[in-house]
Amino acid sequence: MKRIYTISGLLLLFTFFTTAAFAQNITVKGKVTDGANGDALIGVTVAVKGTTTGTQTDVNGAYSLSVPTNATLQVSYIGYTTQDIVVDGRTAIDIKMQGSSNQLQQVVVVGYGTQRKLDVTGSVASVKGEDISKQSSTNAVSSLQGKVAGVQISNAGGPGSSPQIRIRGLGTVYGNANPLYVVDGAWFDDISFLNPNDVENISILKDASSESIYGVRAANGVVLVTTKKGKGAPTVNYSAYAGWQKVTNQPKLANATEYATLINELNAIQFPSDPQTFADPSKFGTGTDWLNVVLRDAFTMKHDITVSGSTDKSTYSFSAGYLTQQGVVTGNNYDRMTAHLQQDVQATKFLKLGYNAVLQSSKSRDVPGDVIYKAFTASPVVPVYYNDGAYGDPNDFPIGTATNNPKAQLDFFNQRSNGYRITGNMFADIKFTNYLTFHTSFGGEFGQAEVLGYVPAYKATATQLNDNSTLNVSRGEVRNWIWENTLTFDKTFGDHHLTVLAGQSSQRYKSYNITASARNVPFTSDGDLYLGLGSTTTDPNFPRTIDDSGSLATYESYFGRVNYAFKDRYLLNASFRADGSSKFIGNQRWGYFPSVGAGWVISNEDFMKDQHIFDNLKIRGSWGKIGNASVPANLSTLVVNNSAAFTAIYNGQPATGANITQIVPPITYWERGVGTDFGLEMAFLNNRLTFEADYYEKKTEQAIFAIPVLGSLGTSGGTIIGNQATFRNRGFEFAASWRGTIASDFTYNLSGNFSINNNKVLSTVTGANPIYGGGAAATGGQLATRTIVGQPIGEYYGLVVDGVFQNAAEVAASLQPDAKPGDFKYKDLNGDKVIDAKDRTAIGNPNPKYLYGFSANLNYKAFDFTIDLQGVAGVDVYNANKGLRYGSENYTKDFYDNRWHGEGTSNTYPSANVGGGNNYKPNTFFVESGAYFRVRNLQVGYTLPSAVASKIFMKRVRIFASGQNVFNSFSYKGFNPEIGGQGDQPGINAGIDNGAYPLYATYNFGVNVTF
Repeated sequence: MKRIYTISGLLLLFTFFTTAAFAQNITVKGKVTDGANGDALIGVTVAVKGTTTGTQTDVNGAYSLSVPTNATLQVSYIGYTTQDIVVDGRTAIDIKMQGSSNQLQQVVVVGYGTQRKLDVTGSVASVKGEDISKQSSTNAVSSLQGKVAGVQISNAGGPGSSPQIRIRGLGTVYGNANPLYVVDGAWFDDISFLNPNDVENISILKDASSESIYGVRAANGVVLVTTKKGKGAPTVNYSAYAGWQKVTNQPKLANATEYATLINELNAIQFPSDPQTFADPSKFGTGTDWLNVVLRDAFTMKHDITVSGSTDKSTYSFSAGYLTQQGVVTGNNYDRMTAHLQQDVQATKFLKLGYNAVLQSSKSRDVPGDVIYKAFTASPVVPVYYNDGAYGDPNDFPIGTATNNPKAQLDFFNQRSNGYRITGNMFADIKFTNYLTFHTSFGGEFGQAEVLGYVPAYKATATQLNDNSTLNVSRGEVRNWIWENTLTFDKTFGDHHLTVLAGQSSQRYKSYNITASARNVPFTSDGDLYLGLGSTTTDPNFPRTIDDSGSLATYESYFGRVNYAFKDRYLLNASFRADGSSKFIGNQRWGYFPSVGAGWVISNEDFMKDQHIFDNLKIRGSWGKIGNASVPANLSTLVVNNSAAFTAIYNGQPATGANITQIVPPITYWERGVGTDFGLEMAFLNNRLTFEADYYEKKTEQAIFAIPVLGSLGTSGGTIIGNQATFRNRGFEFAASWRGTIASDFTYNLSGNFSINNNKVLSTVTGANPIYGGGAAATGGQLATRTIVGQPIGEYYGLVVDGVFQNAAEVAASLQPDAKPGDFKYKDLNGDKVIDAKDRTAIGNPNPKYLYGFSANLNYKAFDFTIDLQGVAGVDVYNANKGLRYGSENYTKDFYDNRWHGEGTSNTYPSANVGGGNNYKPNTFFVESGAYFRVRNLQVGYTLPSAVASKIFMKRVRIFASGQNVFNSFSYKGFNPEIGGQGDQPGINAGIDNGAYPLYATYNFGVNVTF
């Protein structure tokens, strides 16, 4: 870390010295107003034309900018005509803006550059940094939830976890299904290292045409992140908030009396000849609510400070941030420090240099991955502690299969995670002429993560004990770089506007991981733990172990794009990319990804000049191919596994064994995506009302799956990996916004979006035979999902419950003679008079069909108000918590109240034997609606009058209160229906809840200050 701080200091000194060298300017101040009604305009961009120097107007429409005496100001605002104003030595310039009928002049970020909204022929959504910063999210992607049509974001997880994002449905089944992130030109798999406060803008490329310029990595969409740059006079901004997090929608568990009653009922079914386990259930009272024991209200706090500014020759920005966040699970803590450095320098008239760098350090205290499930099922008759201070022991109670004490599990779980990461890039622009520019950029990341877990020698209960301490250490490293070069020709010839881009890219991704363990490591007073303190490697009983692994992938790419516009009416966009990857072999090493898009701006036609309905009317269409290399390298290489599971003991000595656990195909082909998109854009009422609609089809060809295979084939269970299927996402997206003013003091912006997506498998190499998955969903090795032609990926698959057997006579007359009263009654779907695996059918869909969101931003004088609503519908969740039972686990209060416990008591919920007989098998009882609606974000702010702020030596002071997830509505019986996918194949394991991290609300109070 000392080296990191030294580099940071040198960069910061360079920033201030170069800035001082170019700082001979005058300061221009003024106010920007609406030319029609005189209202102050907030957020207007005032920039020095031809440079990156600029600022934005404040809540009073005021601006201040340091500029050369002979500069030209370029003033722009959405819905208004852009103005060029010559400074001519003036220091006070007020500006009146006139409404524009052409909203399409605004600029959006696209692959390898920017385009006017007018020229975009694909589907590109943009979210401003100010909308992101209004949410108290630790990850910028989390703030996008509900803001972009067709984009699903799942935020389930503890502090420091990265959200899952799906753009227009699932695009990849095996491996990383998240999109490519491009931050200031460098490529990443996630942006958990980035402070949301440093984000200027996020663009999401949703269709194959706009994505294909990124070829090999674009199968799941592309998220372009632009970080903040300095603007105007030197400015210091400080923002902070502090608050707490509270679990919402916590399921209520059966209390001790109810639990004892249920266990008596369970044993009466399983062991009718045995006496009752609990003679008097009522004596236990309410007992222990283990969820309340392991969960807590958690504290969170964040501080950010930014120093930024610009001259006509340079921009600079330096920021530092600190976040501390407690998890809602007791003992779970996360801390993160970030620094962002940015500078652009116009070294000469034709040469521009710059850099961006992000430094991150994080540490966390972890909790067991199954602690929520353990607390969910722990026996409430067991106390946390006995009167003598010893842990409550489930084995002291006659409850059958012993459960653990979750408090002891947490207390003796000692795992720490630490991470360090440096990311960024350096670039140079050489301007040969006004229309020909060469850009070169080199960037990447250097990261290290370490996990240290220590289990001391202890005895908490009869089954929670460890005779010999164990230390496990895992250390991972990433060393990635990307070098890209582009040449851009951009020129207007009369009515013709032509932009031609040609580029080359080289990339290398390298990772290395080493894990080791040792036994009998003593715990030192200073907490420093080392493997060398443990038993020696010559000790046959406790040998030290060590294992390492790594991955290296390289890419070489060539790409180009042509954009053509005629009279700003007829648009054409075509691109092509060729990618070579070391992950594939032979003639499959290269992939080729073309795209084409076209648009017609009807509102710019001569025959539309006299109409007063449309300010903008545009139709567009696109087609393209994209690829996926987010899979392990060398999939066709047969690997022998020598894990400890294959070790045998001969004469007291361990002998290493090995086996094949995966069957691989001789050749693995590129996974390719083919997509089409048709869009309609409209604006009305002087661009105050806008509307956008898209129809899309996204097809993934030769999708890579890992299919379970029988151990009888000699693979110890294992899987076969290869190109297994083709599937499609098809749907519609709608987005609308309204910008209005009431009187002169009240302005507002309303926006909403709605999308429909249908996922369908078109073909599989297994033909009519399904590809099964979801093995974690039920006990007994049952597979709860299948992928089959004509149905969605990873649909839930099981038996259909047709009620509950009420008595022995019903059982005797049924097709389930081995059942008992209180068991599920299943439908005979194939009519063969036998209830077996052939009666399984589709019972649920984990792929959301409907996504929607709504946002409102209101400003009244010095007050501002923001609300974001978001929801999902047409989706199911598999509640595995109800079926994963081994004898004495606890039940929910809902189950207790609705269970079958005698003839006529219930025909929907089974008896207490829900985990026994054939009740545990995947069936419709475990599938619940995953639909939800929530108030994602709510914030109220107040900006102090300028006169008051100036008295305390500040330019601007805003105080605010905010809440996230403050209201949640869903029918799901668990903590949170927002489950996401798990494991190596999130696509076929999606929505399976086996102790998911609780949903929590966050309440904050904070301040934004500008000096």
